[in-house]
Amino acid sequence: MGRAEARRAQKSTRKKGGKPKKTGIRRFFTWKKLLAYFVTLIALGAGAFVALYMYVDVPDGKTEMKLQSNIYTDAKGKILARTGQVNREEVTLDKVPDSVKNAVVAAENKNFWSDSGVDLKGTARGIFNTLMGRGKQGGSTITQQYVKNSYLSQEQTVTRKVKELIITLKVDQKVSKKEILEGYLNTSYFGRNAYGIQAAARAYYGKDVKDINTEEGAYLAALLNAPSQFDWTSATDAGKKNATDRWNYVLDKEVEQKWLDPAKRKDMKFEVPKPPKAPEGLTGQNGYIVEAARQQIERAFRKSDRGEGALARGGWTITLSIDAQKQDALEQAVKDKVTSKLDKQARKVDNYAQVGAVSVDRKTGKIVALYGGEDFTKHQISNATREDYQPASTFKPLIFASALDNKSKTQDGQPITASTIYDGTNERPVRNSDTPFAPQNEDHVSYGNVTVQDAMNKSVNSVFAQMAVDVGLDKVKKTAVDLGMNGEAGGFDERPAMSLGSMSASPLHMAGAYATLANHGKKVTPSIVASLSRNGEKVTLPDPIGSQVLSRTHADDVTNVLRGVVNDGTATAVQSSAYAVAGKTGTSDDNKSAWFTGYTPDLITSVGMFGEGPGGAQVPLTGTGGVGRVNGGGYPAEIWAAYTGQAADGETEFDLETDEAGAVPPPPQPSSSAKPTPSASGQPTPSGSATPSTKPSPSSSGGTPTHTPTDKPNPSHDPTDKPKPPTDKPIPPTGGNDGGGLNELRLRD
Repeated sequence: MGRAEARRAQKSTRKKGGKPKKTGIRRFFTWKKLLAYFVTLIALGAGAFVALYMYVDVPDGKTEMKLQSNIYTDAKGKILARTGQVNREEVTLDKVPDSVKNAVVAAENKNFWSDSGVDLKGTARGIFNTLMGRGKQGGSTITQQYVKNSYLSQEQTVTRKVKELIITLKVDQKVSKKEILEGYLNTSYFGRNAYGIQAAARAYYGKDVKDINTEEGAYLAALLNAPSQFDWTSATDAGKKNATDRWNYVLDKEVEQKWLDPAKRKDMKFEVPKPPKAPEGLTGQNGYIVEAARQQIERAFRKSDRGEGALARGGWTITLSIDAQKQDALEQAVKDKVTSKLDKQARKVDNYAQVGAVSVDRKTGKIVALYGGEDFTKHQISNATREDYQPASTFKPLIFASALDNKSKTQDGQPITASTIYDGTNERPVRNSDTPFAPQNEDHVSYGNVTVQDAMNKSVNSVFAQMAVDVGLDKVKKTAVDLGMNGEAGGFDERPAMSLGSMSASPLHMAGAYATLANHGKKVTPSIVASLSRNGEKVTLPDPIGSQVLSRTHADDVTNVLRGVVNDGTATAVQSSAYAVAGKTGTSDDNKSAWFTGYTPDLITSVGMFGEGPGGAQVPLTGTGGVGRVNGGGYPAEIWAAYTGQAADGETEFDLETDEAGAVPPPPQPSSSAKPTPSASGQPTPSGSATPSTKPSPSSSGGTPTHTPTDKPNPSHDPTDKPKPPTDKPIPPTGGNDGGGLNELRLRD
């Protein structure tokens, strides 16, 4: 090849301007071609959207017009209740006060009156998050929510979201804003099985929507964000705070939109809504059982794509785990041991006694029996699930479990086991605590040096207050929550007083925590729903049996120690020759609550008794049934024993793998007498220990309360059920402050 030919060949391989031509895949990605691709993609997308827009029609039917009943059955298929009748009454927009309309618009879609009906950014984000599997997404306009309520399902899928977008655009073109808002207000779910603003006004305030004021309207608008979580009657402390925050948010948005005068807003105060009325037909225990199932299902739906309100739309068949024979046995036990002995005419206090109980099968985690109160139509608050009373000393086993789990040591560096020696001196200040705390023991008794086993048997407050600090209050709380308690319950603060059960708890949560111990440390979250289906579709709910949260050895060690409480402690009333028993009593010092939570190898049952006065005020139980102080070893333990005697089946002995060789006996006392000696105050003091004194004795492990749980069976309560005259005098307040703001906090047992 000549030079001229070579130059021509070289030129032919270059672009204009002297650059080499791109070869291979690079020739498809010039900036001009990328722009062309982008324009083509946009055109295709627009074309597809136009095609979909032409293809998708606005449906005729409204899903809210097809609401059905829910059917609840027991474990054998017997129908317990039917619920879910449509609780909805349509009202025209002119019947809704402007303040209520403004509250809803301010809360849900402040630009409603001027927007195109679609939040493109929010919808795109929702589609993207759905594709990424990030669950339920909000951000829809009122028009979009109206379309979803009236024409579509609640499922979170890309197909449904695209349909929602297209139908919304069409509805916004054909329907006026007033009609859309009216439809939205009449189809939205507000909780308490109330669909629509009129049903909500009646459910929460007992009046028509036309009579709802600005403050009430703001609360109804706030409910749209989380109906069940913001329902004041059933909300947790966190839920109530969130509801109040949302209420304030709604009013502030109204001010921002100039729909509410700032001066009036400043003077507004949150008004607590009325408690719910029981639906007809849910009499006796059925109402409590159905309500427990409803709460469980709605919690599960909130965490799924179905969303809140899916259950209330109806059509569900809910099979419950309730065992009819065990349920009958529990109801009979409460009647025989408590309610039949109450004389509400002769004794005022007998009107205030409330009993709650939950019984759980260890192997399945299913609730087999539940007692919520006298009658759901008379008392809607379920004593089985309420979380406003303190569990007192039933919390102590969880402290010991945490000590074992964390391999904790005493102040002297000794590992904490059932045989570890602690100082049980009355009012002994807790050592190395940021908050001063010097708890009283029951009746101001000083026990001197005692083993952990004996301290559990006698429920010695000074020992467990020090143990909680030795373990670490944060670690104790973590263990309790891991086992099944509610960490958001009121009073669950990381202070020494928590060692005496100063937080709030329910029989349901205590049954769950003890069930986890009984299940060798494998988490049990009690479930009352055995199966759930709708139109042939079965819904899978979380398994009640979870992962290992406490080692088997440590869980079995706690069970072993709790056997000692039954064999030689405050719970001797539940002893049985037919099966092994482990458990713990608990009684608040002011006698507002009394508990026994215990278990056989297969059945865990928590029984609580609560003093509830007028307006829901907590009042002492002292004198109930004609006895003196009501202790956990009295009525609650007797109910437990009567029920378990009929309901227990299966294994009779615990299968334990422990580090301890059985219940540890108490240490030898320096005195030859084993009997307690009276103190100057007239109260018994165990031999070898100091007479009760406000001066603590030195020791290697410390403590502190103004709170004193007790566990002794009531001496005036005859286990043979023959009534005796009361011999216990009401305990005078002991006063005090644990330094953390809990004034006059006193727990016994």
